[in-house]
Amino acid sequence: MKLTNAAVFFILVPTLTPALDPLSTSIFMGGAAVAWQLLSPHSWLKCSLLECCNMKDTLNLSVIKMDLDRKVFGQHLAIQTVLRALSANMRSKRPKKPLVMSFHGWTGTGKTFVSSIIAENLYQLNIARQRFVHHFSTVLHFPHLSHVQLYKEQLQNWIRGNVSACPRSLFIFSEMDQMPHGLVDSIMPFLGYHEEIDGVYYGKAIFIFLNNAGGDKVTEIALDYWRSLKRREDIPVKKLQSLLSEEIFRNRNSGFFHSQLIQRNLIDYFIPFLPLEYKHVRECVQQELRVQGHPEDEDLIVEIALAMTDYPSEERLYSSKGCKTVASRVTLSI
Repeated sequence: MKLTNAAVFFILVPTLTPALDPLSTSIFMGGAAVAWQLLSPHSWLKCSLLECCNMKDTLNLSVIKMDLDRKVFGQHLAIQTVLRALSANMRSKRPKKPLVMSFHGWTGTGKTFVSSIIAENLYQLNIARQRFVHHFSTVLHFPHLSHVQLYKEQLQNWIRGNVSACPRSLFIFSEMDQMPHGLVDSIMPFLGYHEEIDGVYYGKAIFIFLNNAGGDKVTEIALDYWRSLKRREDIPVKKLQSLLSEEIFRNRNSGFFHSQLIQRNLIDYFIPFLPLEYKHVRECVQQELRVQGHPEDEDLIVEIALAMTDYPSEERLYSSKGCKTVASRVTLSI
């Protein structure tokens, strides 16, 4: 059909243009070129102005690294692992399986923020391209335990349909610790090593799971390092990934409880988000003051950061809420 349309277009243009003066011909040809670009399914113009899937990978790793380094505080392990994962996936013209990452840590440590930075850099999120980034909230989309079978069918159909429309689709699942057991296993076929399933190729898709489950284990290890006078920068990420895999598989408060995704090694990266220390909360407060257009008041920065550094009760080393409530605290304090 595309070839037929192209043939008709190039046959008609020469027959029409001789009847026009040079200026009209130029306008006609320019308009025809624009029209042809808009009619082409993945032309650069259509993809710039209208709704179009990025068939060419456009993720600039140096830009996303700069964004992560500038906007995310205290998460060197997560940033390093995410960049390594994205780089490996983007290098392959036809990955053997989708990229699957599971983020673990306390609330407010940056899990949602990092996933949104990936989405923004992957699709430069204007309104037209938001349809290729799919965010599932467990509380909103899967609230009833009695409807799990229906959710499984809907989830499979949604992923199948959207990857068919755009191979480089991004799926983000939040509140995994509240997901009904067994639901996530319904998408297992799409995450494996398959060339195609029913004619659909899933290797370019990206799946990100956001978990509070495992956060206590991450904090426990970070605290042990601090008490042993070791730097958090020296925590081995491989050790944490292994412990997280075991922890969430056994944890009944995890959407991955006894999950086949873990049993079959379909999650490529278990990414730890460390608890935030006083200095990291300070950076969050400073950034929020800039975002809200206020001068950096040192007394206010210290006051908010100290108030939020509350765990453990004796050492008060970490913020149990991360930077979750910084914006509201800044707003109330100004």
